[in-house]
Formats: sequence, structure tokens, C-alpha cells
Amino acid sequence: MAKPQIFDGTPSKVSGFMGACRIYIKTRLREVSVEAQINWVLSFVQGGSADIWKENMLEELETGEIEFESIGEFLAEIRREFGGGEEESVKAAELRRME
Repeated sequence: MAKPQIFDGTPSKVSGFMGACRIYIKTRLREVSVEAQINWVLSFVQGGSADIWKENMLEELETGEIEFESIGEFLAEIRREFGGGEEESVKAAELRRME
């Protein structure tokens, strides 16, 4: 099972990164906590504009300022932050989740 490539915040790489994360989590990390899944995803967020975002996110998670109930919510946050014009895709994903 291939792990995702390092994600540096490049908008054109968001979809591929998220897809790779979803597949890996569904097959290998399904039974671990959401917190562990988020930390696993964050381990692949490195370099570029993603470094600052990652540090801020880690701090907010540690202090409890932000909380995610599912890995899907966290991945949607990544898309919102780095997706660059993919708002319609985000809205469609949120609608699918509500169904």
C-alpha cells in the first residue's frame, strides 16, 4: 500500500494528497483514533507554505482550540486551506457527507 507523497501546500496537489490519505486510512488506519489519523496525515505535510499551517494546526489541536470529529472534517480543512478555487468541490463533499 503506497503512502501519500509529501504535501507542501501546492494547490494542484491537494486532491491527489487527500485521495492517497483516504485510501491508506481506510485500508490501514481504520481502527485507530481520529487524533492518530490526523497526526499521521500531518506527518506528510512538510515544506513550503504547509509548514507554517502545520505548526499552527498542531498548536490549535494541542490546546483544544480546534477539534475534528472525523478525518473527513480534517481533510476538508486541508482542502479549504490549500485548495485554491476548489470551493465547489468542498461544498459537494460536505453535501455527500451530510447525506
